[in-house]
Amino acid sequence: MKLARYALNETISYGLVEDDTLRVLSGCPFSDYEMTDDTVALADVQLLAPTTPTKVLAVGLNYRSHLGGQPEPQNPEIFIKTPSCVNNPGGEIVLPAGDDEVHAEGELVVIMKKRTRKATPEEAADNILGVTCGNDVSARTWQSNDLQWWRAKASDTFGPMGPFIATEVDYTDAQLETRINGTVVQAQTTADLIFPVTTIISFISQAITLEPGDAVFTGTPGTTSALKAGDIVEIEIEGIGVLRNPVVG
Repeated sequence: MKLARYALNETISYGLVEDDTLRVLSGCPFSDYEMTDDTVALADVQLLAPTTPTKVLAVGLNYRSHLGGQPEPQNPEIFIKTPSCVNNPGGEIVLPAGDDEVHAEGELVVIMKKRTRKATPEEAADNILGVTCGNDVSARTWQSNDLQWWRAKASDTFGPMGPFIATEVDYTDAQLETRINGTVVQAQTTADLIFPVTTIISFISQAITLEPGDAVFTGTPGTTSALKAGDIVEIEIEGIGVLRNPVVG
């Protein structure tokens, strides 16, 4: 099942993706909802980021191909992005002044279904609604020079997510691909994660309570590429779809 969050006539709703239409949900997938008989065409709606999280967390150095000679971490390396960095499918990624090394990072993003605190990996699995595509946009100069990554990772527009939440995809082994202007710059399977999804969620929940709708970026593979104004970035994950965003200066 794939779920979309969308805007139509200034109303925001969730819908079940059925080919090129959406079956409208009454309510939202993080609480009680009902499937209605109403449908709308995908082409007629504006797709939105699939959640409005209270928290956005992320994992660094979670593929061996991304370690760059650094030692493999003993625990997931967690950092925090801000909810205000969340960006919609099709939303512009705005390059900030002062850093000309802004990179795209294609990632699998976990969307929580239930409140999760001090969960085991098995309990964490039951509390996940599904997964989506994400782009952990990263300003490398700020990342290197600042003590904290607050602006390098969490500037406005630096957290595109979407287009859908996939609730039944096998997120333990899904192919991930990042393309810039159609050229593949990252390609790897989520089976290569150093710390699997449920381990990450369990680890975070020992210290931070995750709420329904919270988002967790799980890490990016390989090397990354700098963006320039005019670029089109696409993140595609098997079983989910394609997250596409233009880049502006």
